[in-house]
Formats: sequence, C-alpha cells, structure tokens
Amino acid sequence: MSKYFSFTAEGFLKVKKEKDDLLIKRKTAVENLRTAREMGDLSENAAYKVARGELSSIDSRIRHLNKLILFGRVETVPTNGEIGIGSKITLMHGERKLEYEIVGSFESNPSNGKISSVSPLGKALIGEKEGKSVTIFTPNGQTNYQIIDVK
Repeated sequence: MSKYFSFTAEGFLKVKKEKDDLLIKRKTAVENLRTAREMGDLSENAAYKVARGELSSIDSRIRHLNKLILFGRVETVPTNGEIGIGSKITLMHGERKLEYEIVGSFESNPSNGKISSVSPLGKALIGEKEGKSVTIFTPNGQTNYQIIDVK
C-alpha cells in the first residue's frame, strides 16, 4: 500500500478549500457552543448538545482533511501518451462511447466521469496508450474496452 494519497491538482485544491471553509465555519460553531453553554444546565440543554455535535463533526472532518493534505501528492499528467492520474480518456465499450478522467481515490465520482486509479477499470487503464484494448473482470464476467483517445 502506498504511503501517500494521489490527487489531481484540481482535487488537491478542492481539499484545501474545503478545509479553509470548515475553519471559518468552526469559528461560528465554537461561538454557538459558548452561547449554548451559558444557557444553564448542560444535562437538559438541547442547544448545547446540538452545538457540541456540530463542532465535533467539523473537527473530525478537519482532521481527515489535514491527513489528506499532509500525505497528499499531486500527480503530474503523463506527457508520453500513457494514461495516468489526470488523464482524460475516451473509451468504446461495444457501441457506447465513454469519457472519463483518471483521478485519485478520494476524488472519484463515476457519475461525473471521474474514476479512481485504484478501481478495476482505472488499474487496467494506467500505463496504457491510445489504440490499446483492456479487459477487466467483474462479477458479471469479462468486459472489454477500446482506448480511443488520451488527453
């Protein structure tokens, strides 16, 4: 297993922006907690429990994002025609034309055309070039893809 998390430059910037946004949101959550604490008995104070839960959730997400940033590595898109993280590819699957971008696992969103480099299809595509065919094995059997274009 790798000691770092792979990202595209765009994906890494999104992680940093989310952290910055949460740090701003955290200030409001701390103030809400302080206000709720001043309302009296904490054992029966619903506002306090909600504020504490919100702050805990924000802090947890910030810790996760800090780990991604600390161990994140922006991958450079290969320029030799090989598929790598950041490559935008066009595939043919039977009569269907599919367009994907290969991204790190934390950026993946197949419904938006972003597939992880560690997914079965992503693994099969990494290092391949335009004009090649790849085959992956799924629970439904073998699936073949023809690489039409690599950007």
